[in-house]
Amino acid sequence: MMITDSNICYLNVSSLDEQWGLTVNTAGYQRIQPHSIYPVKQQHPLPYSFSPRKGRVLMEYQLVYISEGSGFFESQSCGRQRIKAGTMILLFPEEWHTYCPDADGWYEHWVGFKGKLMENWITNRFFSKEKPVFDIGVSSTIIGLYEEIVSHAIEERAGYQQLISSIVFYLMGEIYYKEKNRFLGQSDAAGKINEARAIMKNNLDTPVPVEEIARKLNVSYSWFRSTFKAYTGVSPVQYQLHLRYLRAKELLSSSRLSISEIAYALNFETVSQFSTFFTKKEGVSPSQFRKRSQQ
Repeated sequence: MMITDSNICYLNVSSLDEQWGLTVNTAGYQRIQPHSIYPVKQQHPLPYSFSPRKGRVLMEYQLVYISEGSGFFESQSCGRQRIKAGTMILLFPEEWHTYCPDADGWYEHWVGFKGKLMENWITNRFFSKEKPVFDIGVSSTIIGLYEEIVSHAIEERAGYQQLISSIVFYLMGEIYYKEKNRFLGQSDAAGKINEARAIMKNNLDTPVPVEEIARKLNVSYSWFRSTFKAYTGVSPVQYQLHLRYLRAKELLSSSRLSISEIAYALNFETVSQFSTFFTKKEGVSPSQFRKRSQQ
């Protein structure tokens, strides 16, 4: 762990680094002392400098984490809001924004990055400009990851870009995971979904209709279907089918049951129906998969 209160890096990126899919352009952390000017003068190159009153526009993504103190944040797509310790802010390229600590100061950590991986996440709406602020809590693990990025950036050993960009990948996954579970954890939704998944897993040979699962959970079918998809990313029916597909692979690989017996064990009406289903999921027929898995 680093013991200094400030460490700021601006990094070179090669064409080989860009092929990795994610590259880091800047990283750092600093303590803003109470009643001091923000941002600290002469610490950042011109493209990164800004005044809280005027704000700025970056040409990269940044993850800004506040581990101590409080202040405010505002962006073009997001109204002004209070920021407290444990808040992560995702800054978007070509998006006006501004932020500043209160008079008591704060401790900020940041990493700037860009790449095809991030663009794909934005395109698929994992993250959006309208919701750039995440309350993930104060975490020594998160602080340590920022400090690890800076440490590797200072050393600049071969392959360091790939290593630190992978840490950014982890940070983005951590944000998504915490936000998803925080939202669903506000009710008993998570418990209902986990109960539904248990029913599905315990009844692979005689699948329970989705409507009946909703009745067992004492919830409406429309609520169950939409909430299940929000939580898992797939519909209840798709989830059930995927469980049957995984069980089929297991039986084809490790059992002596015939393909017909496996089809009926998983409650398919005909062997042909099972074969079509499996081939569509796996890309090869059940017999081809069995032959390949037993080689």
